Amino acid sequence: MASSFTLSLMTEHKQQRLTALVSGQVQGVGYRYFAQRRARDMDLSGYAENLSDGRVEVVAEGWPEDLDRLVHWLKQGPPHARVDGIESQLSEATGLRGFHIY
Repeated sequence: MASSFTLSLMTEHKQQRLTALVSGQVQGVGYRYFAQRRARDMDLSGYAENLSDGRVEVVAEGWPEDLDRLVHWLKQGPPHARVDGIESQLSEATGLRGFHIY
């Protein structure tokens, strides 16, 4: 079940940090590279990492409207992925640079 996610801080004009835990068939299907490509297209910094429980963690920092767009793309995933849900939260940006795959 995919959770609905709307950034509650859209009216704030400072960068934020998104932490998203994506469940479903998201490992072994290019999901991390998909997330990296979308994040880089929006000049977001952060990383995507496979977790031992089968989920992918995506951490991204940037403007709230770009993070909202990224969540939209994360719900879609690449062609061979199946996204069952996303648990996400916002916090203060910490100054990450680049977008990496772990």
